[in-house]
Amino acid sequence: ETAASNGSADDELMLELATRVGELHERIDHFERFFGEHEALAILAGLGFGPGDERRDIGELSGGWKMRGVLAGLLFQRPDVLMLDEPTNHLDMPSVAWFSDFLKRWNRCFILISHDREFLNEQITQVVSLEVEGVRSYPGNYEKYVEQRAEEETILAGKARNLKAERERLTSFINRFRAQANKAKAVQSRVKWLEKMETVETYGKRGVMRFSFPPTSRTVADVIKVEGLKKAYGDHVVFPGVDLTVKRGDKIGIIGVNGAGKTTLLRMMAGELPHDAGSIKIGSGVDVGYYAQHHADTLDLGATVLEVVQRAAPDTPPARVRSILGAFMFSGDDTDKPIKVLSGGEKARVALARLLVAPGNLLLMDEPSNHLDLASSEALAASLGTFDGTLVFVSHNRSLIRTLATKIWNVEDQRVEIYPGTLDEYMYSMAQRRIAIATAQDSPRRDARGAVPAAPAKSRDDDKVRKRREAEARQKRSVKLGPLEKTVAQLEDRISVAEAEQKARSAELADPTVYDDASRRNKLLSDYQAASDKLEELTARWEAAMATLEAARAELGDA
Repeated sequence: ETAASNGSADDELMLELATRVGELHERIDHFERFFGEHEALAILAGLGFGPGDERRDIGELSGGWKMRGVLAGLLFQRPDVLMLDEPTNHLDMPSVAWFSDFLKRWNRCFILISHDREFLNEQITQVVSLEVEGVRSYPGNYEKYVEQRAEEETILAGKARNLKAERERLTSFINRFRAQANKAKAVQSRVKWLEKMETVETYGKRGVMRFSFPPTSRTVADVIKVEGLKKAYGDHVVFPGVDLTVKRGDKIGIIGVNGAGKTTLLRMMAGELPHDAGSIKIGSGVDVGYYAQHHADTLDLGATVLEVVQRAAPDTPPARVRSILGAFMFSGDDTDKPIKVLSGGEKARVALARLLVAPGNLLLMDEPSNHLDLASSEALAASLGTFDGTLVFVSHNRSLIRTLATKIWNVEDQRVEIYPGTLDEYMYSMAQRRIAIATAQDSPRRDARGAVPAAPAKSRDDDKVRKRREAEARQKRSVKLGPLEKTVAQLEDRISVAEAEQKARSAELADPTVYDDASRRNKLLSDYQAASDKLEELTARWEAAMATLEAARAELGDA
């Protein structure tokens, strides 16, 4: 009996130990999956670090790369709550794309501040906004916030107008019949009604940059001609010899990974950085204006806002300078503030105003939207859209590039690839190129200057094979993406109907007479809530459908 008892105890102990070992194995597997070296390397690679960079001392890195290193460490820790302040500011477009995908898979809470409209729309499900009237919260992404905010303003404005008209009508009646004894009761009734009427305050408007460019002087056709341009830092060759031409009226967006040489190229074109060999020729009649990120940090801290901008254009009347500063949200006493008390965003606006007070007919701009809030960034894009001169700018802000660029320069692997089209057209072209490379037997070789030599003539059989593969690729895409795209389109149509229904109920609720009838009011409120719930449900289904569609596109290498 004792032996049996001991055997039972041993069995229970072995079972407990086996369970414990299993739990430990699960914890080890979890640790290796999320905290192993491979995960750290994957995060570093996603943020743009190359092979061997993981062993470098972070003190050797530039400010932007240090910020990437800090972000990588934060992501690797997998905290329960991730708090990010302008996380994309120091990331190039490929890194932003990777980071966006990473956050989409992040199953924990994160709070972020960002001026990147597309990044916000891809990531967030709630907006907390610091409005003029206080802190407000809105469900949905940034686009939904803009729509809801505009709808609120419309409803309030309509309600305020109706109440004002009603107040004026009552006041007019009171003033007309106050002295008539037979109208005394009616007058008193309206006086009490007037006293009880609610007041509606419409939202105060935020200050937003508003600036339009005057017409510029005409230049020669070739604004900048670059031939055989070479630049190296010690043994590190940035450009072994590139040829480029900037044409009159070009709007060129320069993209590429950090460290590829985008800013170096722009600084050489601006004459701020010497090149090692080759030539950069500025065309006749070209007046260059140059803006760089560091210009905001080189402002005279002891000078006032007005003094800094006035020095950039001493012949411009002070009234004109103040008008321009007003467009950049510096009005009244703000123009007399010393630079040293300004925030980073305010300094960036001063640096932009200093450039644009006398912009010339060629603007070279390095990350012009950095340090600007989202509204200011969008206002800058709108302002630059009125510039009739030539614009060449470096940016990782996809929205800014989409708004302005009509030509893309991609700086990569010691060369500059030129694409005569918009960012979306370029991205589509790259996706098609990836498909072609994946299906072709041989990839075209590139020469040192980035040109793609013409493919050698192929036999008719090879051409048939290529066409068949392309047709198969199109068929595969149609079969896989067609139903998903149809679902997304149908949901978008239903969302439009639901939004119209919600707006119709909102318009009815804006009528002050509704609140005199409790039954009608309650029904409208119920209908509005039902429409809102339906819209929320459809939006959630659309987001899920879009996620499935994007995953399918990524699998096919589609844009």
